Amino acid sequence: MLKLTKKTDYALMAINYMSGRKTTFVASTRNIAEIYNIPRELLAKILQTLAKEEIIHSQSGPKGGYTLLKDPREITLGEIIRVIEGPIQIVRCVEGDTTCSQTAQCTIQSPLRKIESQIVNFLDSITIEKLANESVSENLKVT
Repeated sequence: MLKLTKKTDYALMAINYMSGRKTTFVASTRNIAEIYNIPRELLAKILQTLAKEEIIHSQSGPKGGYTLLKDPREITLGEIIRVIEGPIQIVRCVEGDTTCSQTAQCTIQSPLRKIESQIVNFLDSITIEKLANESVSENLKVT
């Protein structure tokens, strides 16, 4: 089953929150954690990872926090998933893992490689800006 972890969910929530603010806005870990009910320590580790990968900038001090380093139109869902979770894989053998005893006679490796490629391309086509716009439009729908 393809499933994103809570860490990726939290990373996307935090980035989405930052993307909806002015570029000068500094988001604190505490503030984001309270708004989205995210464990603060876990969020701090996630934000540090995003800062290390230069998606966000960490600012120290009493007025410290995080800001986006990139435009939300340039950050993709695929990029965030890879930063938080590692390579996007549906099965290990597609990326050359030779530990599978079925590799030599496997008939589904090539089709799976194509499926994985389409999934990666799709995730790389969704920007944070698109995600934010979808989020806003969903919240505005009247049922």
